[in-house]
Amino acid sequence: MELLDKEAIISRFDTERALARVRAGFIAYSRGDVLSAPVQNFHFADANGDCCVKSAYIAGEKVLAVKISTGFYDNPARGLPSNDGLVLALSATDGRVLALLQDQGWLTTMRTALAGRLAASLLAPAKVEAIGLLGAGEQARAQLEQLMQVTDCRDVRVWSRQPEQAAAFCAFAALLGFRALAAADPREVAAQANLIVTATPSRGPLLQRGWIRPGTHITALGADGPGKQELDPAIAAEADVVVADSLAQCVAYGELSHAVNAGLLAPSRIVELGDALAQGRSLRRSDDQITLADLTGIGVQDAAIAASVLEQTG
Repeated sequence: MELLDKEAIISRFDTERALARVRAGFIAYSRGDVLSAPVQNFHFADANGDCCVKSAYIAGEKVLAVKISTGFYDNPARGLPSNDGLVLALSATDGRVLALLQDQGWLTTMRTALAGRLAASLLAPAKVEAIGLLGAGEQARAQLEQLMQVTDCRDVRVWSRQPEQAAAFCAFAALLGFRALAAADPREVAAQANLIVTATPSRGPLLQRGWIRPGTHITALGADGPGKQELDPAIAAEADVVVADSLAQCVAYGELSHAVNAGLLAPSRIVELGDALAQGRSLRRSDDQITLADLTGIGVQDAAIAASVLEQTG
């Protein structure tokens, strides 16, 4: 069995190769060419943490991937990272354990950031006036780095419940060439940005429908388990285009589930990201449309990004 730690994984990682793999994985998923087990979600309320187990096999590949990831959101105050995890790669031919990718959650961060990039490539407004971020952690940083490939906008507004984290994010963004300002609240972000990414563990809505400007695109990442929510359900209900990484998963517990369960959004209106990517064209039809992508994270992303690393190792 090959053992790869985080440093070894990063040294072998090629972003564009991984992007191509993840894109192909989404398309395969929507075509029905992926085997995956139901997601296991664990919530530890007393510790403000959660854990998920996801697995997938892409037809024609040699490897089955099983990913475990954790998020414990009070960890930074303890001097610990919020996220951890690993990916186990097994042979789909003989069942042998081929590799253990001890990535400490880094691959989960990256595959989510790549999914955000793919969604924005299909839905972002033609002219991005400012990029807005709710949340200022590792995922927000990765999203910003990937959005540099989608838009030439270099103005950022960020909000975090921890002002010191927002300040650190602004310093990070400045190193990338952005003009970044911390916002007082999510409403200020919505007022100034028309490409918004929500990347928090919130369990209640942070953005209200009345705050969203015409022409805004929102990529919602936080509702990756039962009980989580970042958006007013009316945003999904009234959006002109609604995309989900997995229709079944998003309707079950993603951001879209709140609108669906309230009878505000018909599942038939939701387009799966893989189907949209297969069409290869923007889903936005006018500059004033409001668009939404709900990315709950699916196992095929983990299988795809792990394959991109193992391919590099030879």
